[in-house]
Amino acid sequence: MSNPVHPDQALFNGEKPFPTIASCEHFAGSEKLIGKAFQLQEQLGPIFDITCDCEDGAATGTETEHAKMVAAMIASPQNRYQQAGIRIHDPSHDHWRQDVDIILSGAGAQVAYITVPKSTSAAQLAGVIDYIRQGCASRGIDRIIPIHALIETHGALADVKHIAALPWMQVLDFGLMDFVSAHNGAIPASAMRSPGQFEHRLLARAKAEVTAAALGAGLVPAHNVCLDLKDVDLIHADAKRARDDFGFQRMWSIYPAQILPIVEAMRPDHSEIADAAAILTAAQQADWGPIQYRGELHDRATYRYFWSALQRAKLTGAAIPASAEAAFFN
Repeated sequence: MSNPVHPDQALFNGEKPFPTIASCEHFAGSEKLIGKAFQLQEQLGPIFDITCDCEDGAATGTETEHAKMVAAMIASPQNRYQQAGIRIHDPSHDHWRQDVDIILSGAGAQVAYITVPKSTSAAQLAGVIDYIRQGCASRGIDRIIPIHALIETHGALADVKHIAALPWMQVLDFGLMDFVSAHNGAIPASAMRSPGQFEHRLLARAKAEVTAAALGAGLVPAHNVCLDLKDVDLIHADAKRARDDFGFQRMWSIYPAQILPIVEAMRPDHSEIADAAAILTAAQQADWGPIQYRGELHDRATYRYFWSALQRAKLTGAAIPASAEAAFFN
């Protein structure tokens, strides 16, 4: 082909592209831990995002100073990959607006996303998003700042499809601990870890509804934390089950040792990466018409699946065949 067409142009015809973001989101709540997270990004590459936490990171009475520190860190040269977001206080807290004002004024051009916890309805979250959008307009910030919404209350789960349809949305996060606590003992504490977190019917229902709403709206569904901080096999198993059984494509980390097991579990396997590269390369050479691959017919429907898989592989740092790397990522 003299002018090969990239999959983004060939397969989506002006549709809203599915977000291509890291499959691991690492939380850090202090200046020291945020700095260490940036250092880890330098070592591992941009295979995970960093969420600078103003909700649980700030001690009572220090909210303003903490938010200013977070803004300074996000705007600093340490944020080499521009993959640092912020979790603000929840909409019922007195300080959430000040969090937004400080981050927009100090790092509005650099903040990767804003996570909003504990919304109780789509209408409440819409008010927060409107405040963020107005804050961007008043400061001359000419960009969409992606919004991540935590689904961790009864009201948010009931409104999850409406939440997913709000402007600037990118991610629906499932907040397991607060969701279990909101059931006032009807869900046992054992369900805050595996296998209960995947098998208790109320939790399985909630996780399935979050992923269905997210994927139906073209958003990324993100899974809750694993309470075990250092057992890499357990962390990997939780992330793999979240991906394979419930469709989550991203997962939280709360300790550095959790990052690589999560990334590896969310990564497509080597055979799928090889198939995706071969199929897409052949499809591009055929002007994205139907092809045969190993005796099977493939067309635009399967091309979209394999392009998604290849993008996930790239984001997780997996090795990609050189031909596909040159054709699609250079």
